Amino acid sequence: MAKSWYIVQTFTGWEQKIERELHRLLDNKEIDSAVLTDVKVPMEEISGTTKTGKKTVRHNKLLPGYIMLEMDLPQIGWKATCTKVRSITGVNGFVGTGSLERPRPITSEEARGILQQTGAIKGERVSRVSQNYDIGDNVKITEGAFATFSGTIDEINTERNKLRVNVQIFGRVTPVEVDFSQVEKI
Repeated sequence: MAKSWYIVQTFTGWEQKIERELHRLLDNKEIDSAVLTDVKVPMEEISGTTKTGKKTVRHNKLLPGYIMLEMDLPQIGWKATCTKVRSITGVNGFVGTGSLERPRPITSEEARGILQQTGAIKGERVSRVSQNYDIGDNVKITEGAFATFSGTIDEINTERNKLRVNVQIFGRVTPVEVDFSQVEKI
């Protein structure tokens, strides 16, 4: 069988504890590393600015109460590995199956979408920025080609994390597109 991603439901707030326990079991050879190949707690990075203009970055769980396991479950002997995982304190079980059933993996598209949001797929990180801007707010551009220019927000595109800011260049109002992270409120 090929490697697939499986979702395990956990107690909310216990995701990192369970991840550490799974790594401990792998290190102690209690779970075969050829069967359980990767453990991830899906986290997304959210950058923003405080009221004082200080840049902040925080990590939020993308799926609170769930972890992802990449496994290559054999046809024979899969129960031993799944029982070890289910017996960890804080684990409720594999998503979509009962305790005596063989776990079902998520589709490769679902796994790719989650991993892309977490940045696990190189070059495809989708970073979110906490949006605390409104149309008409005065902002100063802090990075990029228009650094030190000030202007007014004309349009907000939350899907792309972009702002269109009207700045004065050579006496004319010019719209400039910048990332949320490239501006700060005045």
